[in-house]
Amino acid sequence: MIQAKITELLESDQFLQEFRVSGWVRAFRSNRFIALNDGSTINNLQCVIDFEKTDPEVLKRITVGAAICVKGILKESEGKQQRVEIEVNDLEILGDANPEEVKLTILSPKRHSLETLREQAHLRVRTNTFGAIMRVRSKLSFAVHSYFQQNNFYYVNTPIITGSDAEGAGEMFKVTNMDIKQPHKNEDGSIDYKKDFFGKETNLTVSGQLEAETYALGLGQVYTFGPTFRAENSNTSRHLAEFWMIEPEIAFCDLDGNMDLAEDFIKYVIKYVLENCEDDLNFLEQRLANENKTKPAAERTDMGLVEKLKFVLENNFKRVSYTEAIEILKNSKPNKKKKFKYLIEEWGADLQSEHERFLVEKHFKCPVILFDYPADIKAFYMRLNEDGKTVRAMDILFPGIGEIVGGSQREERLDVLQGKMAELGVDEKELWWYLDTRRFGTCVHSGFGLGFERLVQFVTGMGNIRDVIPFPRTPLNAEF
Repeated sequence: MIQAKITELLESDQFLQEFRVSGWVRAFRSNRFIALNDGSTINNLQCVIDFEKTDPEVLKRITVGAAICVKGILKESEGKQQRVEIEVNDLEILGDANPEEVKLTILSPKRHSLETLREQAHLRVRTNTFGAIMRVRSKLSFAVHSYFQQNNFYYVNTPIITGSDAEGAGEMFKVTNMDIKQPHKNEDGSIDYKKDFFGKETNLTVSGQLEAETYALGLGQVYTFGPTFRAENSNTSRHLAEFWMIEPEIAFCDLDGNMDLAEDFIKYVIKYVLENCEDDLNFLEQRLANENKTKPAAERTDMGLVEKLKFVLENNFKRVSYTEAIEILKNSKPNKKKKFKYLIEEWGADLQSEHERFLVEKHFKCPVILFDYPADIKAFYMRLNEDGKTVRAMDILFPGIGEIVGGSQREERLDVLQGKMAELGVDEKELWWYLDTRRFGTCVHSGFGLGFERLVQFVTGMGNIRDVIPFPRTPLNAEF
């Protein structure tokens, strides 16, 4: 007897053959028809039992959420709702689920908000919505590795515990094994980190970029794909305290090559999902369409989910300098009529999501790559342009989400890099190893960062980033 997954059986033509399949009950109708799901697909398998030959006590235990194993013959279904079904010969209850105690009805997500579902870790992923999201997330993760491996990048595991702050923002979680009630202190009352586990102040990383640069300048081209952490007390639909970052770094590559890579990479992973997640994307598209109807007209999206993904796939990304973008925004109707929350008044403004979305959705009507940003609003490691006021930075902007990728050509000139670090108060002693990459065979090199959850959010159409990660970590929330 063959143990099979439901996704395999739904496509199978091995009729009149006996199979064994396990899963969770989604519905049980007329004491005869079981809708069974094992997580391998959003679609259920119909299992037909002969209730007259089934123990009544067993029938009572076939409830929504119960885990069962059925053995039976695969047949062409006589009903119109499904192509195949299992005629059950034997049924075993593996795990009961008392309907009185199941507080979440899996089949009826309308009754439960997404916020409520986040509190139901044991059942959340059994809903159609979250099952679809997590299958898409898994395929996207595979596509990320597939792209880089096919293009001869080396996967590097950069440290989670670090003594450096790549972003210079200071919003980092501290790592210590000292007794926080009685930490070791210096004579001036400050904490003596020399007596801590690592002998210095350490944090959870916000980025693997600096370490990845080191390896790119030896292996040629590398990528990291791992967890990063930010202690930003921001309770919005766009922020997490723990999230995953994709960060390639490439030696002998300038900003133009970096933009080419980022566009090619994004199109590859989206194409992969469109080809391998059709059922889940169709469900998520319908979910988004239903959600859209409940929103005010101004907040509704014009494109369906699949249409939006194809929009990115089929359009060349428009490359626009920051300076040109500022002029467009200054002269735009929303800015002149003061409809932007943050008005654009002068060059040097830090663009907000509303500005980024205007450029993509209203002005250019295609994905946009902005480049050559003001040095004052970008990180110390970005290459300074000859004008002395802009850097070789780039951001990729998408419909519905704004910025999804941030990257730059890195500053390879030691003296310029040291000057920028001194200007921003970045300690050279802490980053001596990073500076040494500029002393021993420095070269033009570039890279970018893509928040994986932002990518999953875009591909699935979910409005809140907390719904695209299995266990969200946010201010005042570290459950499960």
